[in-house]
Amino acid sequence: MTIVDTVETTAPLTAQDVLARARAAVPLLRERSVDIERERCLPADVVELLRSTGAFRVALPKDKGGPELNPMEQTQFIETLATGDVSAAWCAMIGMDTPLYAKFLGEEVAAELFTDDDMVTAGLILPIGRADRVPGGFRLNGRWGFGSGITHADWVVAGAFVHTDGEPEASPTGQPMHWRILIARRDQFVVHDTWHTTGLAGSGSRDYEAVDLFVPEAHSFSFATATVTGPNSTPDAILRNMPGVPLGLARAALDHVRDIAVNRTDRMTGVPWSEIYRIQYTIAEAEMELGAVREQVYGSLRTQWELLNAGIELTPDQRVATVLARTNAYRVARSIVVKLCDLVATSSIYKPSPLDRWLRDAQTMRQHVIAQDQVLQSVGAHLLGGTPSNPFSLGIVQ
Repeated sequence: MTIVDTVETTAPLTAQDVLARARAAVPLLRERSVDIERERCLPADVVELLRSTGAFRVALPKDKGGPELNPMEQTQFIETLATGDVSAAWCAMIGMDTPLYAKFLGEEVAAELFTDDDMVTAGLILPIGRADRVPGGFRLNGRWGFGSGITHADWVVAGAFVHTDGEPEASPTGQPMHWRILIARRDQFVVHDTWHTTGLAGSGSRDYEAVDLFVPEAHSFSFATATVTGPNSTPDAILRNMPGVPLGLARAALDHVRDIAVNRTDRMTGVPWSEIYRIQYTIAEAEMELGAVREQVYGSLRTQWELLNAGIELTPDQRVATVLARTNAYRVARSIVVKLCDLVATSSIYKPSPLDRWLRDAQTMRQHVIAQDQVLQSVGAHLLGGTPSNPFSLGIVQ
């Protein structure tokens, strides 16, 4: 019997279904965490476990038989999985974007490509590659990094600037460069085993390369010119659930140390940890910080969701509220794990202590393009009328 056999596999229909299945998967993911990290990608049975929770169909619209979780529910789903294994939650967060890509590709093309509701899409949408126009489509060349989940993906997206007759093509919106996202089967790319990292080892975020790959124009889209409507179809929709990973990591680490503190006694003094001031203070401080950032994340998502559903255009402050909350979640999660490692001290550095893995995971995810300090520059520039260095982190597509 595999771990998948212990989870009901009937297709989930509601948010309650998938959230319950995520909770049921947590102990199973914890059992496999060491294996996930050692293999540097998700083992096949872990992928099937995620599939059985509905991880890759959570954004599927209800009119297509999906649960269509809103951003708060998606974030809660990822947060729950992350308390089991951070790399698995990261891959679920990436893989659940397939229904969003389907909307931008159009119903007919999506039906042709995504023949199964649980198909997984991986890849980097930022324009790292080059797409040269040819009859019927593009010749795609380039090498992209950070293809999280590519080892188990069905389809791969790749962002590229479009060229015509060897020259950069202007965007229909007036920008000097035309950015498109192209999609092709995973086996059409060369995947390079480059993912030897400090943390998030199990995400399998390898480099991938296209060499004169023909992609039909219908298998590509541009955020800037798309006519897709609805609050769940904006370019930043793929960013909204990302805080779930650091929130779940911090929750798991804090619960782990609280369990230790209840049963441990200081070896030098014989005083129970539960009676030591610095232990009490650190646990309370970490709970305070996690609770505050969690409210910031979910509160900003709720406000944004209500405004989008009401058709109200976001002000600059309203636009960046979720961005600040997301960035802060990654910061606070790392800070909490560092404090907890300092509290537990030397025993935290020995494998297979999960604190060692959580610390490395927190450090690695903090380096993601949407969690770096330069995001704050982009927020400040947006609020002051300047030029953001990373406009996509704000959900702005040029």
